[in-house]
Amino acid sequence: MISRITGFLAAIAMAATLAVPAHAQDQKPAEPTAAASEAPAAATAEAPAAPAPVASAPADNPYGLGAMLEHGDAVSKTVLALMLIMSMGSWYILIVRLWDTSKLANEAKEARSTFFKKSSLAEGVKSLKEDGAFRFIATTGIEASEHHEGALTENIDHSSWVTMNIDRAVGEVNTKVSAGLGFLATVGSTSPFIGLFGTVWGILHALTNIGAAGQASIDKVAGPVGEALIMTAIGLGVAVPAVLGYNWLVNRNKGVMGQVRAFAADLHGVLMGNRAVKR
Repeated sequence: MISRITGFLAAIAMAATLAVPAHAQDQKPAEPTAAASEAPAAATAEAPAAPAPVASAPADNPYGLGAMLEHGDAVSKTVLALMLIMSMGSWYILIVRLWDTSKLANEAKEARSTFFKKSSLAEGVKSLKEDGAFRFIATTGIEASEHHEGALTENIDHSSWVTMNIDRAVGEVNTKVSAGLGFLATVGSTSPFIGLFGTVWGILHALTNIGAAGQASIDKVAGPVGEALIMTAIGLGVAVPAVLGYNWLVNRNKGVMGQVRAFAADLHGVLMGNRAVKR
């Protein structure tokens, strides 16, 4: 009995002894965990801030108009200069002819409202604008009516003589307002082909680069092909305004010259009636 009690007590003591290390193992790992959690926090606090990203500078286009001007050959630059001159000439003619036709239309309104309401031809001429087309026509008609002499001109009847001089004056006015239209027509019809020549020249350069390199890599053909496309675009950009401007000015001149011819016909009637009264 005593031996059993002794064995039981020994078992309890052994269990208590084993329980103490197990409890210590459960308590001690908590300390490294806290330390480990503090270490990353400290590392995070001490880490320097990342530098802000620097914006990269925009890269130059190696295949644009600037590159063509810088690296293009004499033929490409000559074609480009020729189309630039044609474009500048077209816009100059468009602006000048627009100004001339607008001024002539205003003179036509003024002449219709003032000239034929005067009591005499002299007063009617004074009412017209100096150096204007209508004053030039009126002066020409009056001089032809008053000076019909000469060995040869006397063979022409008075009415035909006045008509011829007035028509000649109208023709000079028409020539002035139509000046430059031939240039517009030429630019509109030839500039696409000049641009096409630049296109063919650029493609020839691309094929030459391919043959020299032995392979069709994009860096060998991009420049010449880009140059060819630029030439095509410039040729169209020069031709389209010239063609549109030509058609617009032709129609505008028809309307204005119709008013001029109507004034000339009325002037001829006045001159013939005035001569009949004098007789």
